[in-house]
Amino acid sequence: MVGGPFYKVLLGRKDSLVSKASSVEGNIPRPNQSMDQLIKIFARKGLTIYDMVALNGAHTIGFSHCKEFSDRLFHFNKTTPTDPDLNPLFASALKVTCEKIVDLGVSVVNDLESPTTFDNVYYKSLSKGLGLLKSDNALLKDPRTKPIVLSFAADQTLFFRAFSRAMEKLSIYNVKTGQQGQIRRVCDAFN
Repeated sequence: MVGGPFYKVLLGRKDSLVSKASSVEGNIPRPNQSMDQLIKIFARKGLTIYDMVALNGAHTIGFSHCKEFSDRLFHFNKTTPTDPDLNPLFASALKVTCEKIVDLGVSVVNDLESPTTFDNVYYKSLSKGLGLLKSDNALLKDPRTKPIVLSFAADQTLFFRAFSRAMEKLSIYNVKTGQQGQIRRVCDAFN
């Protein structure tokens, strides 16, 4: 619907019989983690650095809450309140949107230039200082990920292929077998 690639999703994957918020920490990437931390999280799931950069391309659609990136706007460090890697005009607009952060629901689109289209513009935007999250910006700064970002920025077909393969790999990670889980009749409730 938004222009992205198609990829195979195997049917019949079992859902866990246990769901705990405490299981999330350390298993889901956070926007302010270092590149080393992010790479480790993805590697524990059998995903490569290439896969990680491709999956970050999902930021081409969707949004992030101000609380996820406001430190880049107001409290970057002791001498510089705003992250100098942010495009100054972009940072100014974000400050207006997120200044009060009274409403925790305030959010901003992840991809300013094409927020409703799944494309490679997200990668192109990073070199313009339009990476919303610290983790987005880190992709362009780290020598392990920068060449991948630049290749996806230059070739949307390459990005789509890489994203599709990474999603397929992720979909078969830690598949439950036997009595470990269940195929739910209603996705948000146990049978």
